[in-house]
Amino acid sequence: MSVFDHKVAELHQLLHKKELSVSDLVAESYKRIGEVDGKVQAFLTLDEEQARESAKKFDDRLSTDDQKGLLFGMPIGVKDNIVTNGLRTTCASKILENFNPIYDATVVQKLQKAETITIGKLNMDEFAMGSSNENSAYQKTKNPWNLETVPGGSSGGSAAAVAAGEVLFALGSDTGGSIRQPAAFCGVVGMKPTYGRVSRFGLVAFASSLDQIGPVTRTVEDNAYLLQAISGVDPMDSTSANIDVPNFVESLTGDIKGLKIAVPKEYLGEGVSETVRQSVLDALKVLEKQGAVWEEVSLPHSKYALATYYLLSSSEASANLSRFDGVRYGYRTPNAENLMDLYKNTRAEGFGDEVKRRIMLGTFALSSGYYDAYYKKAQKARTLIKKDFEDVFEKYDVIVGPTTPTPAFKIGEKIADPLTMYVNDILTIPVNLAGVPGISIPCGFDGGLPLGLQIISKHFDEATVYRTAHAFEQATEYHKQKPQL
Repeated sequence: MSVFDHKVAELHQLLHKKELSVSDLVAESYKRIGEVDGKVQAFLTLDEEQARESAKKFDDRLSTDDQKGLLFGMPIGVKDNIVTNGLRTTCASKILENFNPIYDATVVQKLQKAETITIGKLNMDEFAMGSSNENSAYQKTKNPWNLETVPGGSSGGSAAAVAAGEVLFALGSDTGGSIRQPAAFCGVVGMKPTYGRVSRFGLVAFASSLDQIGPVTRTVEDNAYLLQAISGVDPMDSTSANIDVPNFVESLTGDIKGLKIAVPKEYLGEGVSETVRQSVLDALKVLEKQGAVWEEVSLPHSKYALATYYLLSSSEASANLSRFDGVRYGYRTPNAENLMDLYKNTRAEGFGDEVKRRIMLGTFALSSGYYDAYYKKAQKARTLIKKDFEDVFEKYDVIVGPTTPTPAFKIGEKIADPLTMYVNDILTIPVNLAGVPGISIPCGFDGGLPLGLQIISKHFDEATVYRTAHAFEQATEYHKQKPQL
């Protein structure tokens, strides 16, 4: 049994009883990485020297009487689009291959305050653009449940590292499902908080109105602890919300009597595999036994979500990625005779195909003559999608459905067909467009591959999401299953 099979609260107790040291936790993490990361390829950069040094300092403090938080000494992985002072941050792109930031993201500062230990930076789709982790410029992360399948994306490295037992938990970012989809594929718990709940300062922007940092963990309880640590208003981020952060762990009562669940018919319709559909219906029976009630509802504008998302996110990406020009930082082409060559060749050589595709789509949508027809219309559709959620939440506490339409697909199966790949996010994208919180938790298997249940609630009501997810988790054994690497 690995020490990472324990929950955070249990490890905290073992540390204080001196049955375990912080150095043991860190050593376990690097030992496991040494054993399996050659197969999984979740990490891009390790920070071993600094991590072991920090662990020794923390061990010296274990003998003192000062109060230590629950996350004290816990090893964590950080997605490689979250900047870390002095630790290489690449966004899995050639254009940032040697970028060493000179400051920490707000979430990293909060983790330091909570006294976690950063093990390293995790692989992802380049600039968070992708649903399979195949768009990384460096390596393809594999799904620990079946090394021939994808771990999902863009936070595939984060989900795979937690599923493989390399770290206790990890941070990811979610623009259109990039935490929840890989969490579903890898059989772990992934939370996309309300937009504004967690600071985006220091997150390399893909689509600024959609991106949100969130936790990936083994259990709902651990997820609640980690979100608690990284939440809160930040003067460095004008989009972070000045709203009190509740004690999420206190919401894990196991009591969901009278909970009203909405099940959108669009989430169980065409394109959703029969096994996935059945796993959701079985999950609803589990929740019913605990006193919840559910009804079928409609989110009529969700059919426009995919087109809306790719127009808006690509438009924002086109603007955000214009800063990578070979002048200030990052990769610079050696093949330039003038300034225009420098711009063009740096971006042509530094960006991958998917990033270029989205930049071109976004630039087109924002261009004169097309702005009203595409970008403006997409913004109007986004408002209607958000209104659908608000209407449902007037009568219901949560929305429940599948996280993904199918289990993980094989590596190389969809990479040549971007449109088919985009459809894989169809169930997660509406949550980002509406800005509401959503979680994916394990709810079954198909051919040995995990399936995810998605639970969504209204703005800043992560507590109800956690309460529902925890009640389901306590009544089932899916979260206890582990891949055999």
